[in-house]
Amino acid sequence: MVQGQLEIMKFVFDVDGTLTPSRSPINKEFEEWFYNFTNRHKVYLVTGSDYEKTIEQLGERICESVDTVYNCSGSSVWKQGKNVYNNDWHLPITERSFLLQCLSKSKFVLRTGLHIEERKGMINFSVVGRNATLGERKLYVKWDTEQKERNRIASEFNSMFPNLVATVGGDTGIDISPRGSDKSQILRDFDKEEIVFFGDAMYEGGNDYPLAKAILDNCIGRCYTVNSWNRTWDILKDYD
Repeated sequence: MVQGQLEIMKFVFDVDGTLTPSRSPINKEFEEWFYNFTNRHKVYLVTGSDYEKTIEQLGERICESVDTVYNCSGSSVWKQGKNVYNNDWHLPITERSFLLQCLSKSKFVLRTGLHIEERKGMINFSVVGRNATLGERKLYVKWDTEQKERNRIASEFNSMFPNLVATVGGDTGIDISPRGSDKSQILRDFDKEEIVFFGDAMYEGGNDYPLAKAILDNCIGRCYTVNSWNRTWDILKDYD
């Protein structure tokens, strides 16, 4: 990166597994520290979840103190608690049928419901289902870690439907959106800034990968792969 070409440092964060435990609220001590951090720096959130879920995890105070919340991988945009943009794409019938076939063929026997969750500009597919309890989610995480089911489904989906992109997101789901509507789409709102991006799924096929790749390929910042909010906090202390 050449000194002088970039003007302002901006911090971009995934939520699940980066600022909070997956699908869980932020740690109280970290919440207070991070809120103060958002008042001293330019902070942005980018998550596959919708805004209501982000509030459940981070609280209204943080969601309204950051510059922008990019929900649904950037297909739903919020500023200071107000929705300023939505992409109204919906999953086509053929692609939906393919996912339902994957659901019926899965050898993981537990089903909790809400297996295809419609979000703005994207959907989330989960074999165990979005209604799963924390314990039920852990059972699937253990099984999927061994069987690599999500990676296989995402790979097959991408081969069959090249106009869409399926990426592994969170602990139990697969995020699916039109090509170009992944997390990298938020870069439309950034110009001449150094971006510091934190995420837990920057591996190829993960839902943080497209944004991380775009940042690094264009030499506009740095990316930190983390495995917990504790690790994010440790790194952030060097910036504050």
